[in-house]
Amino acid sequence: MPIAKKETKPIKKAEKKEKISKAKKTKIPAEKGGFAVIEAGGKQYRVFVGDVIKIEIIKGEHKEGDQIVFDKVLLIDNGKDVTDIGTPYIEGAKVVGTLSEIGRNPKVTVIKYKQKSRYLKKNGHRQPYFKIKIDKIS
Repeated sequence: MPIAKKETKPIKKAEKKEKISKAKKTKIPAEKGGFAVIEAGGKQYRVFVGDVIKIEIIKGEHKEGDQIVFDKVLLIDNGKDVTDIGTPYIEGAKVVGTLSEIGRNPKVTVIKYKQKSRYLKKNGHRQPYFKIKIDKIS
């Protein structure tokens, strides 16, 4: 009896596949036009002209209706074809807004408790904020 030949295929080694995480694209409404990314109160905000943002309180004396200028601008996009990115800030760029409201957030209650020792400490905190309407990006 003839012996049957076995056909062997070369075994491929498992290729390493790199996981690439893609940032989700956020759709910017066409009617909004350009936008800017500003830094205020240790946080970054993407703002359009006409937006109302709620930020941490800024040092100094401010009243409702005052003009507030943000000079820490990280990025400016004109909505068409030009995007300026700062390193870390763009020189000469500013975003101007009007202070529309000074207020305080709802109370956050913090409780420290230790069982079996009759220890209970309760603290409350209300963080102040500014509401600012963005007037101009330049």
